[in-house]
Amino acid sequence: MTMEPIRVLLVAAHPDDTEFSSGGTVAEWVRQGREVYYLVCTRGDKGSADPDMLPGRLMRIREAEQRAAADVLGVKQVGFLDFRDGELAPTLELRGEIVYAIRKVRPDVVLTHDPATLYSEEFINHPDHRAVGQAALDAIYPTARDRLQFPEHRAEGLEPHKVNEIYLWGSLRPNHWVDITPSFDRKIQALAKHESQISDPAAIGARMKDRARALGQPHGIDLAEAFFRVAMAR
Repeated sequence: MTMEPIRVLLVAAHPDDTEFSSGGTVAEWVRQGREVYYLVCTRGDKGSADPDMLPGRLMRIREAEQRAAADVLGVKQVGFLDFRDGELAPTLELRGEIVYAIRKVRPDVVLTHDPATLYSEEFINHPDHRAVGQAALDAIYPTARDRLQFPEHRAEGLEPHKVNEIYLWGSLRPNHWVDITPSFDRKIQALAKHESQISDPAAIGARMKDRARALGQPHGIDLAEAFFRVAMAR
């Protein structure tokens, strides 16, 4: 009997969030035979300091960059929602869109932002990141699981679905580390596709390597990405 591949859905706020947070993990899992899908909730229409850039043009650029980066990593499919950059909130509308994606892809594993991360000594977490993380968790449990939630999905043949594992990136209290040593170069190649956001790929690569070492080496890993992992009760 042929086993179905493990399916993974990444739910992100903006183009490039997936590569910065999890590009090495995605590349490694694809190499292992997992099917990886992206759901990006905006097209990043505010992410530019260029005084001549317009939101519509930037959306097209960043969507193309995200698709190119996903191709480098071997992602099976990239989906976009039509929410505006900087305006996300954990609304029922956003949750419903994520539920729809979960019921369509039927992932075993979902990766998304950790909504509990508000700030640290070095940064303030983007409000869109927190909104997407909260909406994604609410979509996973209990909404996507419960058949009476969003019953209109069943008219399209989409049945309730239960996710088995959740990986939250950007957590200040990670409990799971993925060895990305074999896939680190692929992560940087994917990041380099985000040309509108990255002016110096070499500098970004060096910074990412320093971070991956700092995350991994205390746990006996050369280069790592870190997550807070939730194993959902069966």
